Amino acid sequence: MPYKHTQIGYLMIFVLVALTLLFGSILSQAGLDPILVVVLFLILFLITSFASLNVMIDGNHLRIKFGYGIFRKSFLLREIISAKKVRNHWYYGWGIRVWFWPYMLIYNISGFDAVEIKMKNGKTYRIGTDEPEKLEFAIKQTIK
Repeated sequence: MPYKHTQIGYLMIFVLVALTLLFGSILSQAGLDPILVVVLFLILFLITSFASLNVMIDGNHLRIKFGYGIFRKSFLLREIISAKKVRNHWYYGWGIRVWFWPYMLIYNISGFDAVEIKMKNGKTYRIGTDEPEKLEFAIKQTIK
């Protein structure tokens, strides 16, 4: 069962706009200092890369991709043993996180809903989504 969904990170977009305005103000007062311009573009580049989260299921893989694709992860469907809808704690944060208790990797762009997948190798991952029921159903249908 193919699945494709893009979740927009509105908080990241807000931060991007706010930082652009802040840096624009700083640059207008300080002049075009090359180091400041490079730092500005690096920060904006990183924030832009977390402006959305794409989740796709094709024939063999569950794929996730942040923004334009610098940060991505692919899971073989045959290696997934379970999927369930979960709710992340607020302190798990957003972005790509390693959580040590319980040990898992979290991929989240906004909100607290996620689908937790467990792999045959014992690893646990959480994929943030604004439609957890649909993602859970799609994964379960493909790993039967």
